[in-house]
Amino acid sequence: MDTIVSKSTILLSKPPIFPARTSSQTSYSSSLASFTWPSKSLSSSRSHRTQLGCRFSSRIRKLSVTCGSGIREIDETQFSDSVLKSDGPVLVEFVANWCGPCRLISPAIEWVAQEYKDRLTVVKIDHDANPKLIEEYKVYGLPTLILFKNGKEIPESRWEGAITKVKLKGYLDALLESISVV
Repeated sequence: MDTIVSKSTILLSKPPIFPARTSSQTSYSSSLASFTWPSKSLSSSRSHRTQLGCRFSSRIRKLSVTCGSGIREIDETQFSDSVLKSDGPVLVEFVANWCGPCRLISPAIEWVAQEYKDRLTVVKIDHDANPKLIEEYKVYGLPTLILFKNGKEIPESRWEGAITKVKLKGYLDALLESISVV
């Protein structure tokens, strides 16, 4: 007795079969269909890739955290003069190009630099390019915000991770009020 099974049942009941590579060809096979790739490399020619329906970009877009107006990017050599010897409070943001939350809060930090420009200086420090500062200030998560005044980190001013503009405003207002009272 023969059993009739629809193709959809077979597709749902069988696990996917991944490509197997031999020395002369790459083939995909299943019980329903078999297709053999041409023997030349998939990346050998642009027309060949397009013919197969694959389009590969030759340019890789690099994402980066950029500094807007009012924000300076500094490094280890500038840290002492820009942060520790500053007359007023300095908000330091530790960031990295590969950090998604850093890019996420970048507009809010730019807003802070504009909104608080009379009361606060904002600087960014690249995590990957400044390992001594990362180690010295024990930056474990990115982005990290630290407020400094008179060359010292303000107690309980450290913030790790993404933050909304509203929470950032509340965080800074409370910190600036506490250091102006002291």
